[in-house]
Amino acid sequence: METVLILGATSDIGFAIARKFASAGASVQLAGRKPEDLEPLQSDLAIRYGIPCGVYRFDVTDLSSHNAFYSALPVKPDITVCVVGYMKDNEKVIRDAAETNRTIATNFTGPVSILNIISADYAARKSGTIVGISSVAGLRGRQSNYIYGSSKAGFTAYLSGLRNRMYPEKVHVVSVLPGFVNTKMTAGLDLPALLTAEPDEVANAVYKAVRKKKNTIYVKWFWRWIMLVITSVPEKIFKKKKL
Repeated sequence: METVLILGATSDIGFAIARKFASAGASVQLAGRKPEDLEPLQSDLAIRYGIPCGVYRFDVTDLSSHNAFYSALPVKPDITVCVVGYMKDNEKVIRDAAETNRTIATNFTGPVSILNIISADYAARKSGTIVGISSVAGLRGRQSNYIYGSSKAGFTAYLSGLRNRMYPEKVHVVSVLPGFVNTKMTAGLDLPALLTAEPDEVANAVYKAVRKKKNTIYVKWFWRWIMLVITSVPEKIFKKKKL
């Protein structure tokens, strides 16, 4: 039976991805900072699909715990999905050093740390798939969220480099750029309905990307063209825009 590890499983997207893989018959390992919040999902998946489902404490910002966390997993996963993310109001983040550090650690430093460990294991086994949930916000810095965006830009670049490095080792890496998603993290934001995906849409896209060995995917196809336009605007014009 295939085993899927979901890092950041307490998120809405993490929940949806867990359900998608479980419904396809995979064993699921749910990892999050508050494992007690994952127990209802664990019970639901075990009862609904009759599959093994474990819950594990994982703090992406506690780098010193990552080796022990992965070593303690009773079964090493075939697929790892990194869903962890953190976004707060940019004005608050740039004025609060703790918030700045938390944003960078959650979106970039922490994921890099744990995926370095997991990818080394996969390379030794000559198999495995890693999925990283990044963001279109990382494709160009904007005044409204450039701390979050820059941390995701780093993660996107990391996934690209990891994919290049892991290819000879028969390890596949998928980069996911969802665009707007209707989740707890975006609650309160005025998101355009047409451009906003639901967590189940992200889960379905991730599942298909894993099966088809895609490299980089946009959950809603038009985000590829939206970002092409945005990244093509000359800097002397772009810097004057209020975005």
